Amino acid sequence: MYQLSKRTNDFTDSVIRRMTRISNQYNAINLSQGFPDFEPPMELKEGLVRAAINGPHQYAITWGAKNFRDALAKKYEHFSGIKVDPEEEIVVTCGSTEAMMATMMSIVNPGDKVIIFSPYYENYGADTILSGAQPIYVPLVPPTFDFDRDELEKAFVEGAKAIILCNPSNPSGKVFTYEELMYIADLAKKYDAFVVTDEVYEHIVYKPNKHIYMQSLPEMRERTIVCNSLSKTYSITGWRLGYVIANPEIIERVKKVHDFLTVGAAAPLMEAAVTGLEFGDEYYEDLAEHYAHMKEVFVGGLKRLGLKYTDPQGAYYVLVDVSEFGVKDDTLFCEWMIRNVGVAAVPGSSFFKEDVNHLVRFHFAKQDDTLNEALRRLSNLRELANNAIDVDWK
Repeated sequence: MYQLSKRTNDFTDSVIRRMTRISNQYNAINLSQGFPDFEPPMELKEGLVRAAINGPHQYAITWGAKNFRDALAKKYEHFSGIKVDPEEEIVVTCGSTEAMMATMMSIVNPGDKVIIFSPYYENYGADTILSGAQPIYVPLVPPTFDFDRDELEKAFVEGAKAIILCNPSNPSGKVFTYEELMYIADLAKKYDAFVVTDEVYEHIVYKPNKHIYMQSLPEMRERTIVCNSLSKTYSITGWRLGYVIANPEIIERVKKVHDFLTVGAAAPLMEAAVTGLEFGDEYYEDLAEHYAHMKEVFVGGLKRLGLKYTDPQGAYYVLVDVSEFGVKDDTLFCEWMIRNVGVAAVPGSSFFKEDVNHLVRFHFAKQDDTLNEALRRLSNLRELANNAIDVDWK
């Protein structure tokens, strides 16, 4: 009898997407999968209409349409201060998911080791394993999600080929400080490792925190690989437009892997998205203010309800402590909450390598009416949970 891949034998379906499916089944408010319920900028939608009529409708250049890469390079230089060659240092991918996978397959060999901070976005571990590498998890300790510097160096001493850094971080909302980034950078240089950054939430940062680009740090230009996308900045998660920025040697390899993975990103969507890449500073200032408002609505509501949470510094997620309800299985608890409370969250255990069952992740990239209704429903959580009997999550 034939055998399937041992590499993927222990894989489960995405817990995040599973919670969305259950949420849809029970018509709950979906605060699990991180996509907004408001529209992208009108300029992008109008650009999409033009592209639908006028094209392009055929393959673009494999590593991305030239006008898209040119606009992307200009935007990246504006915010990071780093001049990027759009011909030699950018690959456009089908979302940041492919950007990370193409990067990992380009830089690691079977048996290599990759450092991942925990909690982490679930794809990082899978990408490492699919690349044949071995993940080494280093804890970010709640509630501030700081890391032990000696423990991080120990992971590098084990021979790590790369470290994956999500900044701002999903799911914790941590924004790494300059000092923390410099320490990571110094270790990467000392042990000759890559730093693979996921910077998809670069423009969603809450004052006084500030996003700092790893590539901008001294001597990090050559060993940093940026994975990013347009999904969160422009509220177009369904367009699946991502990219990799790195030095020409790395990009040349990523181009080849990308070509065999997906051939190329969608030509009409790249054409439509150029408009967004050319927005002025006021767009990003308004974006930051918009998310600060949504954070205040939802996180402020959690505070009024007396629920314990960790205050996010960036991104649009908040981790809520549900230990007061005697939760022993957070996945079953989240499924129960969808059915009985009408709000969907993601169990924290899907983000932590450590044994964590007392945290659930909500996202607040929603309209005020949606968030206020979710808070109204959550106002019943304590009564419903405390009175629940014969449940399988206790």
